[in-house]
Amino acid sequence: MSFFDGVHPFYPHARTAFIFPIHQLVIILVFVVFAVTFLVILPGIRGRGRFYAFFRILISLFIGAVIVVVNFTSDWESGSVTVNTTYKSFSKEAVYAKVGLHIGLAGINVTLKGLPVNQLNETIDYNENFPWSFGLDYNKEYHEGLEQGLPNPILYIAEKFAVSSPCLVYLQYRLSGHFATAMMWVSFCAWVLANILFSMPAIVYGGYMAVITSTFMIFGVISFATTRTVPLCTIQFGPYMLNTSFSVSFWLTLVTALLCLIFGVIVVVMNHFDPEKLRVFFQLSGDDADDEQLSEGLFNNGYTDDNGNTLGLQVRSVNIYTQGLLQAHCLGRGEMSIS
Repeated sequence: MSFFDGVHPFYPHARTAFIFPIHQLVIILVFVVFAVTFLVILPGIRGRGRFYAFFRILISLFIGAVIVVVNFTSDWESGSVTVNTTYKSFSKEAVYAKVGLHIGLAGINVTLKGLPVNQLNETIDYNENFPWSFGLDYNKEYHEGLEQGLPNPILYIAEKFAVSSPCLVYLQYRLSGHFATAMMWVSFCAWVLANILFSMPAIVYGGYMAVITSTFMIFGVISFATTRTVPLCTIQFGPYMLNTSFSVSFWLTLVTALLCLIFGVIVVVMNHFDPEKLRVFFQLSGDDADDEQLSEGLFNNGYTDDNGNTLGLQVRSVNIYTQGLLQAHCLGRGEMSIS
């Protein structure tokens, strides 16, 4: 049934409950598998190297997981407000609900959750995504929401980010998100190179790559922070206003970048002042340690004098001299028997 001119403002549409973003779930599972795999082989590492390996693996996987996951999250900037607002177009029925706006690098998520959830004989629990990443049309997603008859609060917020909106925030957020995404993927490549270099004798270059990783992560954070230079349009629900601020992904990325920077600087400084301890931490001096243990195991205290000096060379010289005498004696007896 059409309301008029082929437009369906109220028709019900199938919706599934928002549980967890599939991209984030897959990425987290991949890194969890890597972590479990390394934990399984840890018991085979001897001595203090086990603790060092655990620490390195934990830090490395944490940094890598954060770099990848934040590209798909929707909470770089977020805000919410609890209001009493109209629910549908062409209707005076109101609902008491919590309205949320969550901005990510690839788009926005608008949430609407009733308090309580069941009102007006419906389950009011929406989480609608409006992407602006490459290959996707934000305006098309917005118009599809209009055709589906999404609740008024969701359409009202989504309209603020439309291309034709007088707020003029779409281009700023879209470009900042694209640039931040590019910086995060460059930092991921640097992170991979850092892990490769840490397994090679040139450890200091791994430290340099860790610093480069953190640098590009900070560039990504700064690029997204430039969105605050453009004031967001007022999102007003009666007397209440929805304000946004930097959220979990933004601060998590910044903290991870600083952690990576500190780790890289420590590696570079230790390589300058105490490279041997650095090699022990990265388990690149295991052969030397084994040689020392082997030498200690073959040392015979019976070949030392009263002062503890080694007599191994003297004993070897005596043995060679004795063997020479025996050979000469045998040769002499052989010549006598021939004659």
